[in-house]
Amino acid sequence: MKKSTKKKLIIWSSSIVALLLLIDLGATFYFYNIAYVRNDVPTSQVESSSKNFPLVTKFDQLEKTDLTIKNDGLKLKAWYVPAAQKTNKTVIVVHGFRQSKETIRQYGQLFHELGYNVLLPDNRAAGDSEGQLITYGFHDKKDVIAWAKKLTDENPQTNITLFGLSMGAATVMMASNQEELPDSVNSIIEDCGYSDAWSEITYQAKSTYNIPPFPLVYSLSAMNKVRQGWFLKEASATQALSENKRPILLIHGDSDTYVPTSMLYDNYKAVKAGTPKEMLLIKGAAHAKAFETNPSLYRQTIEKFLKKYNNL
Repeated sequence: MKKSTKKKLIIWSSSIVALLLLIDLGATFYFYNIAYVRNDVPTSQVESSSKNFPLVTKFDQLEKTDLTIKNDGLKLKAWYVPAAQKTNKTVIVVHGFRQSKETIRQYGQLFHELGYNVLLPDNRAAGDSEGQLITYGFHDKKDVIAWAKKLTDENPQTNITLFGLSMGAATVMMASNQEELPDSVNSIIEDCGYSDAWSEITYQAKSTYNIPPFPLVYSLSAMNKVRQGWFLKEASATQALSENKRPILLIHGDSDTYVPTSMLYDNYKAVKAGTPKEMLLIKGAAHAKAFETNPSLYRQTIEKFLKKYNNL
């Protein structure tokens, strides 16, 4: 091969590689903005339940106290609703991706009717809380722990259950093995949480955009390491559950195409051997719709679980 031809081939190849890198970089910035940057408009898959949902209307009539804590330099907001009858039992209700405490009021009412104090926080980068980057539970778990510590400091006799929906479910699972989580937290309920952020984003890239994980998801993970300090695989519910010692109830819909139902089984299998665990699969329920699809079974299962493990 002539030197001139070889040189042209190298230049051509280098140009193609550079172009592909530029395309990947542009796509990475675009999808990072979609997936990680705060946006208070919920995606279609995780829109809140109907405003006519009866429990929402009832919850709106309850007296709420606005609470504030500061964690990781961010001011975080929450509603606190005391039980109708004085009790030491409290449920922290954690919302999902691009939602807020207002979108999960029906769950607040559910636990209120079951006789619990209820705390509904806004995650960082959501609702009335500060923050601009969504962390898929990686940093949110620290905020849940901070809220649990606040409740415990104010009432050392408190007994806390963590409940989470979707990303909130992944968050409470990720909190389950943290040494900083106070002993006052004695049970966990998760509804349609993903196994880890890598798997969920890889699934979304394929199902929503028909994009393979390489190179985009790898680039997103690398960019997130630079901007937030963690790779996608580090936000892992399954890893945390493998060390969790608290009783846990795992819930999912069998028609969930946003967080695939297979992740329910991944999470269930991951729970540390010997740890009490229960599973509820709601037939016909899409993502975050298990409660709406079969409210009686949902309520009965949760009530039975709480009486079994949190009736202190």
